[in-house]
Amino acid sequence: MDLGEFQLDAPVSARRIVVAMSGGVDSSVVAALAHATGAETIGVTLQLYDHGAAVGRAGSCCAGRDIRDARAVCDKLGIAHYVFDHESSFRETVIDDFADAYLAGRTPIPCVKCNMGPKFTDLFALARDLGADCLATGHYIRRVMGPAGAELHRAIDPARDQSYFLFATTQAQLDFLRFPLGAMPKARVREIAAELGLGVAGKPDSQDICFVPDGDYASLVRKLRPEAQEGGEIVDLEGHVLGRHGGLVGYTVGQRRGLEIGGLAEPLYVVRLEPATKRLVVGPRSALAVGAARLSGINWIGGDHDGPLTAKVRSMAKPVPARLDGERLVFDAPEYGVAPGQAAVLYAGDRVLGGGWIEGTEAA
Repeated sequence: MDLGEFQLDAPVSARRIVVAMSGGVDSSVVAALAHATGAETIGVTLQLYDHGAAVGRAGSCCAGRDIRDARAVCDKLGIAHYVFDHESSFRETVIDDFADAYLAGRTPIPCVKCNMGPKFTDLFALARDLGADCLATGHYIRRVMGPAGAELHRAIDPARDQSYFLFATTQAQLDFLRFPLGAMPKARVREIAAELGLGVAGKPDSQDICFVPDGDYASLVRKLRPEAQEGGEIVDLEGHVLGRHGGLVGYTVGQRRGLEIGGLAEPLYVVRLEPATKRLVVGPRSALAVGAARLSGINWIGGDHDGPLTAKVRSMAKPVPARLDGERLVFDAPEYGVAPGQAAVLYAGDRVLGGGWIEGTEAA
């Protein structure tokens, strides 16, 4: 075990590591690696929700059987494990925000809200109370020591990189956080779990929206906000009515499938949602071209970086060249599928400079 992965001052045996444990294979391996350093290791799990099918289904986290799995791993390693009930906080800061964002015609990212709230803010306080020297998580991202201090870098395994969901990490948080899996491929993580005989070695990965039963987010939003079921008109860019929809909650900018509008010369895409009128505006792909985006809540951890940067506007998108002018992100070339409510994450090579929330867009 390379003790440098936890970047703690020697002697490591005198240190205390708190590990955020969701019940999955990633955080379980982090706990095992932490324990192997000789440091006192404590596993902490936040119970974030307890409703419906999400508790027992594969791909959930921080509820039901996942808490039992985390406890079983800690028992096998011989380390302490604590569970804290943060369900009400999670409901207010993540689930309610998720539902309200869809009502407002936005496309939310609950994973970022969870990291900004319960996972980092609440866990930080708990780790501090437990006298920890650091808080370690199973995220696939790297903490690299640079000339001016800790930096956030993309994971070695591009297929697992989670930097898009961690753009809101502050410098103070980064000083305390550790990400020992950022330099590993996922396959190696599962190998370690199997070698150690951990019961979660073959457990499926959690899903992006872990609290949504059966992955049907629209049904959850309709349950929480009945008004989301109200339908409206589907119109083209000139306002001509082309059809009707069964609720804006089922659509996002750039979407093509599910419009059920036939007999047209070219495919139509969702260009924007207008919650005030409940209209869904559609148009050709060219109408999705965006030249700039207005950002809010910008978090900057890039120090004095003032050179070229790239921007990633969707979790599965590739970073593209852009420049940041105040709160305005200007793309070098037209970008497509830029949706209000999503994040724009900024990079210099592999280094995460920060990012912000997309409030609106300017057509190319």
